[in-house]
Amino acid sequence: MENKLFKNSNKIIIYTDGGARGNPGPAAIGVVVGEKKYSEYIGKATNNVAEYRAVILALKKAKHLFGKKTAETEIEMRMDSELIQRQLSGIYRVKEDELKILFVDVHNLKFDFKKISFVHIPREKNKEADKLVNEELDKQKTSF
Repeated sequence: MENKLFKNSNKIIIYTDGGARGNPGPAAIGVVVGEKKYSEYIGKATNNVAEYRAVILALKKAKHLFGKKTAETEIEMRMDSELIQRQLSGIYRVKEDELKILFVDVHNLKFDFKKISFVHIPREKNKEADKLVNEELDKQKTSF
C-alpha cells in the first residue's frame, strides 16, 4: 500500500505548534503530519519549551510513520515561532539552559532523516496545529 504522506516524493510537510497559558503556565503541543494529527498536554512550561516539545514529538511521529523510509525522507517543518525556527536553523544561538537540552534532542533526531528544514510561517497559516494546542488546553481546564 502506498504511503499517502509522500504523494510523489519523499518530502513531507509537518506543522507544529506549542503554547502555554501564562508564561510559564499550563502548556500543550500540536502536530500535523499529512492527515494525521497529534496533541499532548505537557504540564507547566513556557511557550518556547512547548514549541520545542512539539518539534520533538513531530520528529518522533514521523520516524514511526515512515519506518525504513526515514533515511530517504526530507522534512519541511513549519512553525509560527520565529525564535525556535531561527535557533533550529542555526541563525540564533540557544541561550537558555532548558532550551539547550531540547535543542540537542532535536539535533539528535535530525540524524534519522535525509534533510530537515525549519520554516517560519505566519500564525494564520498554522491554524490546525494551533487548534490542537488549544483543544488540549481546554480539556485540562477542569484540572486547574
